[in-house]
Amino acid sequence: TDIYYIDSTFLEVCKNQRIYRHKTFKGLAKRGVSSCGWFYGFKLHLITNHLGEIVSFAITKGNISDQNMTTALAKKLSGFLFGDKGYLSIKTTAELLKQGLHLITKVRQNMKPKPISATNKFLLKKRGIIETVFGQLKDFRHLVHTKYRSKINYFTNILSSLLAYMLNPSKPRICLNQIGI
Repeated sequence: TDIYYIDSTFLEVCKNQRIYRHKTFKGLAKRGVSSCGWFYGFKLHLITNHLGEIVSFAITKGNISDQNMTTALAKKLSGFLFGDKGYLSIKTTAELLKQGLHLITKVRQNMKPKPISATNKFLLKKRGIIETVFGQLKDFRHLVHTKYRSKINYFTNILSSLLAYMLNPSKPRICLNQIGI
C-alpha cells in the first residue's frame, strides 16, 4: 500500500519482583524499559499498513532498541514509513531511503523542524492505528499473560494471537478519501 506504520510493544513474562525466581525464560528474556517502566521479557516489533494489516513482525529480547530492528523489518518495502521519535536515526533513515522507503517521524525538541507535506502530516497524526492494533492483540487476542510454563507454549500463543488478528475481517483502518489519496 506504500503507507506503513512501525512500533513495538513489550511482552512481559513475569512481574518485576519475580525476575530472580523466574525459571522458564531464564537466559532468554531480558530486562527492558518502555514508556510504562521496566519489564522482564520480550518485545514485539510490528509494521502495519494503513488498512491495519500486519506486514512484518519480529520478537526480540526486551533490551533490543527499536532502531536496531527498523531496517530488518522494512526489507523489501517502499513508500512511506511512519514511526515515533524512538526511530529517529540518520543512519537508519539513509539506509531506508536507499531502498525507496521514506522514514517520517516527529522531531525531538532539540532538533530543527523538518518541512513535511500536508498529506504526510495527516498520516503521521494517524500513527495511533498501530497502537490500536497492539490494543486489540493484547485485549481481544490474549497476547499477554504471565503464567507460561514452557517456551514453546509462549511463542505458539504469540503466533496464534497474530494469526487470529489477521483473520479478523474488521481491522482498524485509515480512510484515505479524506485527503484525496
